[in-house]
Amino acid sequence: MDHELIKRVRWVPVFAVAGLALAACQDTETIFVEVPVEVEVPRELYTEPLPAGAANYLGYNDDALTNPTCAECHAEIGAKWKNTVHSEAWEVLQMSGEAQPSCEGCHSVSELGNAATDPGGWTGSQDERYHDVQCESCHGPGKDHVDTGTNAPLASIALPFAIDGQGNVTPGTNGCGECHSQKEQPYLEQWTLSDHAESNEKYPAQDPTRYCVGCHTAQGALARWGVTSNYVEKEWQAGDAQPLVCAVCHNPHDASNEHQLRFPVETEQITDHLCAQCHNRRPIPDAGSSHGLHPHAPEALMLAGEAGYFFPDMEIGAGDVIATHGRETNPEKCATCHVSEFEITDGGGDLLFKATGHTFQPIPCVDALGIPTDDETCELSTTARSFNGCVDAGCHGVEAAVFSAFLAATTRIQGDVLELEELLPLVDPNLDDPCVEPDVPGDPAPNTCIIDPTDGVITTAEGAFFNMELALHPTGTRVWASTAHNPFLLEILLLTSIDEVEAEYGVMAGGGGAQAVLRQQQLQDVLRRAGVR
Repeated sequence: MDHELIKRVRWVPVFAVAGLALAACQDTETIFVEVPVEVEVPRELYTEPLPAGAANYLGYNDDALTNPTCAECHAEIGAKWKNTVHSEAWEVLQMSGEAQPSCEGCHSVSELGNAATDPGGWTGSQDERYHDVQCESCHGPGKDHVDTGTNAPLASIALPFAIDGQGNVTPGTNGCGECHSQKEQPYLEQWTLSDHAESNEKYPAQDPTRYCVGCHTAQGALARWGVTSNYVEKEWQAGDAQPLVCAVCHNPHDASNEHQLRFPVETEQITDHLCAQCHNRRPIPDAGSSHGLHPHAPEALMLAGEAGYFFPDMEIGAGDVIATHGRETNPEKCATCHVSEFEITDGGGDLLFKATGHTFQPIPCVDALGIPTDDETCELSTTARSFNGCVDAGCHGVEAAVFSAFLAATTRIQGDVLELEELLPLVDPNLDDPCVEPDVPGDPAPNTCIIDPTDGVITTAEGAFFNMELALHPTGTRVWASTAHNPFLLEILLLTSIDEVEAEYGVMAGGGGAQAVLRQQQLQDVLRRAGVR
C-alpha cells in the first residue's frame, strides 16, 4: 500500500545547551521535540500482495526486520517498543536451545494474543516478516486500518480464562494470558491464584466515580497513572471493571523500567516503588474517617518505618526504625519476597513446575510437590508453606533458619496483641463501634466513647487500637504480614501502646506488675536490636 502524503508527528532531535547564555565547553544534550508535519513517503508501507495465509497481518516492512509497519505512523511508540523483550522474541526462542514449532506462534505475529482465532501472520504464512512480538500480536491485523485510516485495532487488557474441577487453567483466546501461560510460563495460572485476580470482586469498587477504583480496578489504576492509550475495555461502566491484570503493572510499549514495569521496583525511595503506588494507604490513623482507626494498605511505609501511631513521648519517631527488608541491602524491596521465582523438578531433573511469583504470596501454601496453591489458611510450617522467597533471594541461608526466626518474632508480637486485646476493652468495651450517648443505665458494657473513630482527635486508646490493627493487617487474626514488613517497629509500637494505655487509664492487663517489668525488659531489648539504643 503506497501513501503519497501522510499527516503524522515527527520527533526531531535538537541540541539543548545548559543555561541561557552560550559559552564554550557548556554541556549539551540531545532532546526530541514533537513537530506535527506533513511528510511524503515515496515508498510502500507494505508490499502487496501479502503472503498467502497472512490474514491481513502486515508485520515488518523493511528487509532488516526491525521496523513494524505500524511504526511508520506511530513512531514514538515504535521507537520505545524496539527496546522491549518483545522486539527480540524470535531470536530469544531460537537461541534458547528449546525451540519447537509449537512455541513459534507466541514468538511472532500470529492469531495468539489478540482477538483473531484463525491462523494468520507467521502461523498462516511462515514468512519471516512476522518474526517477533510486534504491534499486531496484541492489536490484531492492521491492513484495514492502514488502508483506510479507520478501524484502528485495539488491544484488550482482559485476561480471559476457564478453570476446571481440578483447578487446571485454560487461557482464553485474547490478551497476554494466551501466551504467558502453560508449563514454561505459567504467569496466567499463578495470577489466577492471587488477590490481584479478584481485586474488582473481593473488594467491590466497580463504580468508576469512586476513589478506590484507582487501586482495585485495572481501568482506574491506568487512568490514575496517566495512561491515555486506547484499549478495548477503556470506556467502562459499573460492573465492567477489570481486575489488576498484566497491563496495570507492565507497559507493553516501553522498557524504561526493568521487566517493562510502569514504575521501578529497585529504588531507594519507597514511595516510588511500583507496589507502593497502591500499597501505601492509611499507614497512620485518620481522625476524620469512620475507617480511620484501621490501616488500609500500609505495607510500603511499614518497610520505611513510618507506619503506626507514634505516642508523643516515645523514644522513636517515624522513619527511625527501618527493618532489614526495607534497607538498601534489599534493593527491590517488596518484589524480592512477593515475586519469588523457583522451579520444581522430578528425580531426573525434568521440569515439573515453574513458579513465576505471580501469586504475590511471599510464603505461599503448597501441595505435596511444593507447588503453590490458592489456600491462604494453611499452618505456618516449612512443610505447609514455601519459604523459597526468603532463601533464593540470597538473604537467608536455609528455610529452617528463616522459619525459626520468623516464628519467634510472630510469637512475641502475637503475645503483645493478645495483651492489647485484653486491655482495650477495659478502657472502652465497645472498642471502635459507633459511640452512642448518653449511656443506658445498667448497661453491662458502658459506652465510654474513648475509642471513637469520628470525633476528630486521636486518643491514647485510639492510637493503641490502630497499632493493634496494624499488627493484624490484613487478615484481622494473625500478625505474619506486619511482622515480616518490620518486626522491630511493630514490637516497639505494641509494647509502648500497652504501657501508655495502662498509665493513662489506670487499667492493667493480666500478669500485673511482674508482666509490666518483663515488658519493659522486652522493650529495651528490641530498641537495642533495632539500633536505637
